[in-house]
Amino acid sequence: MQRIRLRYTKRGRLRFTSHRDFQRAFERALRRAEVPMAYSAGFTPHPKVSYANAAPTGTGSEAEYLEIALTAPRDPETLRGLLDESMPAGLDITDAVEAHTSGLADRLAASLWELRLDGVDPAEVRRAVDAFHAADTVEVQRATKNGVRTFDCRSAVSSLEIVETQPQADRPEDRPCAILRLVVRHVTPAVRPDDVLSGLRAVADLAPPVPAAVTRLAQGPFDEETGTVTDPLAPDREAAQAKTAEPAAAATAATPEGSV
Repeated sequence: MQRIRLRYTKRGRLRFTSHRDFQRAFERALRRAEVPMAYSAGFTPHPKVSYANAAPTGTGSEAEYLEIALTAPRDPETLRGLLDESMPAGLDITDAVEAHTSGLADRLAASLWELRLDGVDPAEVRRAVDAFHAADTVEVQRATKNGVRTFDCRSAVSSLEIVETQPQADRPEDRPCAILRLVVRHVTPAVRPDDVLSGLRAVADLAPPVPAAVTRLAQGPFDEETGTVTDPLAPDREAAQAKTAEPAAAATAATPEGSV
């Protein structure tokens, strides 16, 4: 059985696609592309698809991941192209590798987010970010099925900064806009971008007039030295390259010295 890991996006209006809607669209794409899927056992077999840490509905993403199991081998890049053609524009399959390692979900240890705050003066956001950094803890509340939960959102935030941007064509140049970049570790309880916005409101009374446009730019292992989020598919690519290099190395070693 071959396992293929895929990276996909939620762009534009498709950011409002729920996880269940994506599942239905993806399973239709699997049928259209005639992918030789492995199925679960039981009375209602389902394609063996494992989703890892999907972004919330309404959140854009450039870095969603899933894994599929096949009954017959396929070239990952060819398969990626067939599936991408079968998916709606905005739900794009952007990368594919054959799984040579275990624990993809465990490698998704942090996310890099971009938060666009329309109608907010960047100077006001900068003051709020400074106040957030200065705080040891920032308690926020979130409604859960078991009631309102209070937790610290500061400890999960590895970095939070305001980035300089050029004027954008989809908004008036005289309307202020601030863009934040945020690296959040995946901890328990999970800290989401909207929790950090609640934290900015708590420490500096920052209240954007319209909901923030939130996009996940990356998710994967967290590099402690650089404070960055790295590619979770890199170990599989490296393992594939090593596997490809083994026959060539063996052939070189078997060639008699001095032969042409």
